[in-house]
Amino acid sequence: MTRNDLTSFCATFPATTHVVQWGDADVYKVGGKVFAIVGMGGTDATVTFKASHMAFEILSDSPGLRPAPYMASRGLKWIQHYAEPGLSDDSLRDHIAASYDMVVAGLTRKKRSDLGL
Repeated sequence: MTRNDLTSFCATFPATTHVVQWGDADVYKVGGKVFAIVGMGGTDATVTFKASHMAFEILSDSPGLRPAPYMASRGLKWIQHYAEPGLSDDSLRDHIAASYDMVVAGLTRKKRSDLGL
């Protein structure tokens, strides 16, 4: 997926906000919490997303994927898709959607209600 494809996809989730941080990274948040970072890591098509414990263990050793710099070193389960072969476009979309869902699930009920989620 290209950077434009990634940013367009991330923007489709309900109550999503977008900011540019850390230089030129497109950061996507829901309820003020990050669920995807596009363009940070050396290439425009780099995307970083939150992963479940199991997905983190499986994806960490896959070609084109790695534990996200900075985040994983702090014990957070985040994966960075940075090179080919990486994930297929469909699988990447599924992982970003799962990241969004995990972040939404971690919000308070009040916050989810305020956001219409």
